[in-house]
Amino acid sequence: MTDDSRRPMMRPARALLPLFLLPVLLTGCGSDKNGGTAADSADLDAAARTWGVAPELVYVTEVSGYTVFQASVGEYEDEFVTAYRSEEGASKFGLFAGHGTLTAESCPKQPLGEVTDKPVSCEHDGDAWYRTAGESHEYAVPIDAVVVHLIADADKVDRAVLRRAAEAVHRPDDSELAALLPTPDGADT
Repeated sequence: MTDDSRRPMMRPARALLPLFLLPVLLTGCGSDKNGGTAADSADLDAAARTWGVAPELVYVTEVSGYTVFQASVGEYEDEFVTAYRSEEGASKFGLFAGHGTLTAESCPKQPLGEVTDKPVSCEHDGDAWYRTAGESHEYAVPIDAVVVHLIADADKVDRAVLRRAAEAVHRPDDSELAALLPTPDGADT
């Protein structure tokens, strides 16, 4: 675990921009979070090794009208990251999962994505934190020693979508894990 004062939990959202723009086919997270079972730990461990992340960081979400952007799945500065894109491609949000905690005291001190020059406002909303800074907003979901951030441009993805994504954050089941992995021939499915 890192010291929150030395390394911000949230990684720059701009790092995902090239991934959003790659011309790939999208795959869906076809399983209802309550309808499937968590992926086998050996499969999850193997997938996490493939991405270069700790297995406990692998989380997914699901929101009607949004699909996982398979080419975005991986590691960024010790965090698990993936992006979700609307079916019409007009809006996107990122999921970042990293080690750490988020409290009322630390929430406004942690930058929101790349927005480091604007104050961060925090509002406790259920089990999550709704955070805003500049033109960005997010829901941050603390789960044990992991925080899952769902971040987007406020003018592209509304708060209700991010809230639904936050409420649906969960460990992947077998089919969701398979949808995150590249196909053996390297083509997206």
